[in-house]
Amino acid sequence: MHNHFNGLKTAGLFGLIFGLLLALGWAAAIYFNSSVFILVFALIGVAVTFYSYWNSDKLAIKAMHAFPVSETEAPAMYRIVRELSTKAGQPMPRLYISPTEAPNAFATGRNPQNAAVCCTQGILQLLDERELRGVLGHELMHVYNRDILTGSVAAAIAGVISTVGQMLSFSAMFGGNRDNDNPGGAIAGLAMAFIAPIAAMFIQLAISRTREYDADEDGATLTGDPLALASALAKLEAGVSRAPLAPNKDLVNASHMMIANPFRAQDISRLMATHPPMADRIARLQGMATGYRPN
Repeated sequence: MHNHFNGLKTAGLFGLIFGLLLALGWAAAIYFNSSVFILVFALIGVAVTFYSYWNSDKLAIKAMHAFPVSETEAPAMYRIVRELSTKAGQPMPRLYISPTEAPNAFATGRNPQNAAVCCTQGILQLLDERELRGVLGHELMHVYNRDILTGSVAAAIAGVISTVGQMLSFSAMFGGNRDNDNPGGAIAGLAMAFIAPIAAMFIQLAISRTREYDADEDGATLTGDPLALASALAKLEAGVSRAPLAPNKDLVNASHMMIANPFRAQDISRLMATHPPMADRIARLQGMATGYRPN
């Protein structure tokens, strides 16, 4: 399915972020003349990864104040998701609705057996059923492609890198290890402490954007209707600009799961966006419909 080699790109990005973690571990070992800090922060990283992965569905649903719905309450969602889940040979996920006018949708959960799909009131009012089917196909593919695991691991590693970088930086500001017998290595380590967290953040964002392209492509393949998703994305871009969410810590942490960036363009720069430009996504989907795939 991944004709844009996004799986290979993701593997390469993971290699880079793991390399940063190892480089920062080297920096901490040199600066403090001890490798114990590497072990401590590695264990923290593992713990954070498992916590985020295991509780991802609860965290995102709580951030959006979503509630579970029955088939009677959301017949179109149930009909579409049941059809697509059956077509994919996967179990039916739990369905939620978020009581917000901001149009968006997201899927979460650690695996297809423990998945949840959520739509906002705004997206249900904005899209017709064909477009909604395209969006739900996209969200289901996030679950089937294990993107929740991918995002959780990337976020956890980036968090550990940021913590270690801050630790080294603060230590240097307040005197640091004056007995270090390798001043050149200490300086290099401090430089890495400043650079690594920024690089890790951009790699994490790149992984998120790459997974969005995959979910677009695979979701359109699942529904057999790439133009429906392209039409939905165009409406979502306009809808979010009319009814954006206000950034807060919980929503920012959950925003990478949503099909469209939920914030106003001026609230977040393009470099810091968790999603690819909507025009690029639409062009790729239109290319799928015509047989032409833009690079």
